[in-house]
Amino acid sequence: MRQRFSLQQTLGITPIAEVAIPKNSRHELAPVLAALQHIFITPELNERVFALIELKIKGKKQDTGRTGMDMWEILVLAVVRLTLNANYDALHHFSNFDKLIRQIMGVENRFNEGKTYGLQTLKDNVSLLDEQTVNQVNTLVVETAHQFVLKKKETLRIKSDTYVLETNVHFPTDLNLLWDACRKAIDVMDHCRKQYGLQGWRKHKLWRSSLKSSLRSTGKACASTGKNKETTIKTQVSEYLRLADELGEKIAQSSRKLYHSPAFDVKLFALLEGLSYYQEMMAKHINLIERRLLKGQTIPSEEKVFSVVEPHTEWISKGKANKKVELGHKLLIATDQYHFILHHQVIAGKADVALTIPLADALLSRYDNIESLSLDKGFYSKENKELLSLYIPQLVMPKKGKLNAAEKQEESQKKFKKLRNHHSAVESNINQLEHNGLDKCPDKGLKNYKRYVSLGILSYNLHRLGKLLLAAQAALETRQAA
Repeated sequence: MRQRFSLQQTLGITPIAEVAIPKNSRHELAPVLAALQHIFITPELNERVFALIELKIKGKKQDTGRTGMDMWEILVLAVVRLTLNANYDALHHFSNFDKLIRQIMGVENRFNEGKTYGLQTLKDNVSLLDEQTVNQVNTLVVETAHQFVLKKKETLRIKSDTYVLETNVHFPTDLNLLWDACRKAIDVMDHCRKQYGLQGWRKHKLWRSSLKSSLRSTGKACASTGKNKETTIKTQVSEYLRLADELGEKIAQSSRKLYHSPAFDVKLFALLEGLSYYQEMMAKHINLIERRLLKGQTIPSEEKVFSVVEPHTEWISKGKANKKVELGHKLLIATDQYHFILHHQVIAGKADVALTIPLADALLSRYDNIESLSLDKGFYSKENKELLSLYIPQLVMPKKGKLNAAEKQEESQKKFKKLRNHHSAVESNINQLEHNGLDKCPDKGLKNYKRYVSLGILSYNLHRLGKLLLAAQAALETRQAA
């Protein structure tokens, strides 16, 4: 029986509406907590936000069963995690010992310890929010912010760009990816040995040690510049592949035994499904290493995988001086003149030029007061510009390459140049996003990656809204004091 928030006032707990948020604090948490407090105390906004969260977390279940974490607590902790770019261990500490966060959650009691949270409880509950729900809440936050900042009949001046949000992976080579697949398969076998009495894996540590040693020897041979380098490489690679082949055969034999085990259950089936993936990755990288290092072939990029544990990871080279290669996905954002993020999208395997029309469609379907849209040269194509010019009054899309006379005249106009100069502000928006946790995603899987992105965007927009609220409150107090 999960509630939106505690309906009964408890002795010793400060009402959330009365929690004092420090107005002059330079810490990034204060504005976010102020925005969350505004959501809680504004009846219409409160109802709309909780209706969305309740639909996802509660679903169609009846109000029965054990009481879980309140939906308000889940929302606050999910946003705090991204605001502080914290892992779950840090979030566990904040949820139990940070007074201001606990006051906003409504669990800080002056007379006793109050409600506390376990680490696994946080992991299980914070992950209940999905990408779609968070995006819908974010839309409500932007609507609320526009009520504060947009003057009557004011139009939107939108700027958009992409950057790479990295996945939490190491730099990939076919040698260390084979090691990753092997060690993960060995971990599954060791778990089956402990839980299901699987025989033949008492020396699982020796397998790990032997493979790791062979990996290091092969890596040293590939990096060396001594005599007979090619012969040494082939010798070390052959030994490494021999060990991997032997391990693959042993795992295949053991997995067949487990499939016919009397203890076979749903959990074991899930383990074996995961094991089959690691076996597939082992076979794939044995083949790639053999072709590349023993046969001298060049491996096409479409055959490569850049992470065993995060197979959705892309290899992205945007030509930056300090980041020649980034591993993750491109994230597209569009911000207005008040720096609120109106639209975002995780991009998989597409160039910027292919994003222009879908971006414009998404913005035009949601906002009917767009005055301008500024993009960089990566989004330019003649077809894109001709089409968008029909729908957007002022399109700032600089052309790649040499300009003709008409294009020079267009790009030298005062309004075009002004909007183009303002476009660089999107870089500061990206920088703030990276401080709000969207520099590297620690969550596993593409689904959780996208959810993490949505929470980061929500945290960013709440921060912007909170700054407006605190500034307005400070101005009101100054007027009253005068």
